[in-house]
Amino acid sequence: MNDSQHKPQNFLHRSAGVDQLDPALSRPKYVGRPVERLEDPRLLTGVGKFTADMTFPKMLHAVFVRSSHAHAQILQIDCAEALNLSGVIAVYTAKDFADFKPISAQSKMQNYQETLQPILAGNKVRYVGEPIAVIVAKNRYIAEDASELIKIDYDPLPPLVDPESAADDESPRLHEHLKSNVIVERVFKTGDPETIKAQAAKCVSGRFRFRRKSPVAMEPRACLAEFNEGQDILTLFCTTQIPGMLRDKMSSQLNLTGHQIRVVAPDVGGGFGGKGSLYVEDIAVAAIARNLKRPIKWVADRLEDLLSTSQAFDEIIEAELAFDNKGNFLALMATVLGDVGAYSIYPWTAALEPVQVASFLPGPYKIPHYQGKISAISTCKPPTGPYRGVGRPAAVFVLERLVDKAAATLCMDPKKIREQNFVKAEDAPFRIGSGIIWDHSSFSECLSTACEAAGYETLCNKRDEARKDGKLFGVGIASYAELTGIGSQISVAPGMPINTGTETANIQIDATGAITATFAIASHGQGLETTLAQIVADEMGVSPSDVRVRHGDTDDTPHGTGTYASRSAVIGGGAAINASKALMVKVRTVAASIFDVKEEDIVVESGKIFVPNTNNIITYPDLADAVYANMRALPQEKRIPLISSETYDPYVGTTTGSTHVAFVEVDPETYSIKVLNYLVAEDCGKLINPLIVDGQVHGGVAQGIGAALFEEMIYDGQGQLLTASLASYLLPTAAEIPCIDVCHLETKIPKNPGGFRGMGEGGTIGAPGAIANAVSDALSPLGVEVSELPITSDRIFKMLENAENRLALEKENGSRP
Repeated sequence: MNDSQHKPQNFLHRSAGVDQLDPALSRPKYVGRPVERLEDPRLLTGVGKFTADMTFPKMLHAVFVRSSHAHAQILQIDCAEALNLSGVIAVYTAKDFADFKPISAQSKMQNYQETLQPILAGNKVRYVGEPIAVIVAKNRYIAEDASELIKIDYDPLPPLVDPESAADDESPRLHEHLKSNVIVERVFKTGDPETIKAQAAKCVSGRFRFRRKSPVAMEPRACLAEFNEGQDILTLFCTTQIPGMLRDKMSSQLNLTGHQIRVVAPDVGGGFGGKGSLYVEDIAVAAIARNLKRPIKWVADRLEDLLSTSQAFDEIIEAELAFDNKGNFLALMATVLGDVGAYSIYPWTAALEPVQVASFLPGPYKIPHYQGKISAISTCKPPTGPYRGVGRPAAVFVLERLVDKAAATLCMDPKKIREQNFVKAEDAPFRIGSGIIWDHSSFSECLSTACEAAGYETLCNKRDEARKDGKLFGVGIASYAELTGIGSQISVAPGMPINTGTETANIQIDATGAITATFAIASHGQGLETTLAQIVADEMGVSPSDVRVRHGDTDDTPHGTGTYASRSAVIGGGAAINASKALMVKVRTVAASIFDVKEEDIVVESGKIFVPNTNNIITYPDLADAVYANMRALPQEKRIPLISSETYDPYVGTTTGSTHVAFVEVDPETYSIKVLNYLVAEDCGKLINPLIVDGQVHGGVAQGIGAALFEEMIYDGQGQLLTASLASYLLPTAAEIPCIDVCHLETKIPKNPGGFRGMGEGGTIGAPGAIANAVSDALSPLGVEVSELPITSDRIFKMLENAENRLALEKENGSRP
């Protein structure tokens, strides 16, 4: 039987005009085009599926009772009155979780002390907001009422609020089994920075402080657990960025095999890193659902979210930059003291933020000698965890302030001293003092593009003219480099026992010809359903609307970690390209058999599979019918499943470079700050979707402005949060965010499937440094400069007051005989 006998009558569609198709011209390319987001119709019309929207029959509601003390022994918990309230089903305390292992974030890093976080605090609380009990009731109103009836007797202990005091050997230990409150120590060193600094012609230094903040996602954390008793399967719907990590860890915590637990991230309303860790609430809700054999739902309110969601960077950094008389950087030294809160968060560990600060501190500059020392201090505050930028906002703030100070010392233009010291394209790959490697990027091009587009010289002239009239205008530049799409060689936090460097894409054509691409990533607002569909569409010759992207469900993939560290487009996109190419080999093999031609003769464009200059043309449904249904269309050996699974590992990662330029005005009477102009020039490689890229940049800059000027988690001496609502925790609004201009560079990356670089965190990384430099420039006529963020009107007033007091004291001392 020959192949022609396998082809059914009328199987080949004959279409006039196919022989005129020019493959080079007919194929619509979607990568690089501003395709409207495929997610938006459901999200904008209110039919998205968020965790809080979900209900199940017989569902119960959980409310957590939280500590009102920052540090105290728990003497007694009386739940009797709450249990007697009508509608209350159960109350759980630490004794009900006695068989559960405490959460530990392990690390192979030297000088690392592991903390143990209980599911519910039983003997001791270590921060205000730590969960002590869980009330389960018929509805949330009853559960909230019952929470007021729980009586807890505390024996207060001295609160550890100031990290420098907590680091002292004489300070009480927050975790009794540890030798000190310093739970992480590490040193990065290249060359001999001490000697070079001593020999250098010039040196600038400073003590910098970046205050703690909250992610404040639009959607607070929530989870809903359902236990299927018949199948012995536990499903957790959760506002998480890392469903794969949650599934893997909860499997061991709940003593379940992998196929007994499923974690699903439905639509998620923002994360910014705050939803990128494991929380005790996730385990407690899942365990209670299994215990009661009923669905259990918990949704945090804004107070709970501010009290208990992991918080962002809280560092004191002392740094020195040595350079010669021509402005060439010679050595950089820094000590980083990070306030990491009460526990080392899983899986990232307490090393994440301070180690990243020291790792990225040398930035995009050639600094031959470097030393960075870090200490992570445990205090009576919620744990710090990943936050958009992780370590780099603080690192860029400190280094870019030092660069401006160096320029001022030499009377050099801030733009010139940066250009002079940049890592150049011909230097790539370049290893900075901490060991991070920059691949080919465009630091100089970003700087020149940003300054030209912003009208840098014009802004400087405008500033100088304004000063003649007593007005305070300032221009600020911040340049940075970030490592994105981190591969298997470099863990996000050193020594973590998890693989965060690979991603797998599964792509299939089903029996109807529909294309589905499945990933382990979990989108929380980045538009990944659109960008990944664009990538697959280009490879498979269809439109993005023809591709369904599935993500955020652990049942779909055997392994995957999630979405964080600007990895999804780089690593997920790389996997999508590899899997699509592998699937297209099968498509061409099948089509070649149908047409009785060579595989290289097959062209796939606009959803059509054809041989140019012939009338042979089929569609994907025709192809699928031939493989799966029509047993006469192909010989048996040619009926290959139209599915592929490929993994991508960038090994090291990709380098993204950028320069931000800010122009600000400081009111000389109220010291209020207004950002007048803002421009970003960034190189994220090949743009997948310019609309989405611009949106990410704009959102990141808005958050960076918030960190620079407004947002601060303020704790009093007793460890009580004073900014526990959005009335006191100030977020920037549309009125405070200027029009943001963005310039894109698209430098090619060798050995990268799509040429993509990550860019989701860049706005948050560059904005604090640019704003700090601009405000410092504006305040320079007054003799003060920014060394602490956020910079508020009150802080400026105190800076000026201190400066006046110093001048008065110097005059007094100078007048004495």
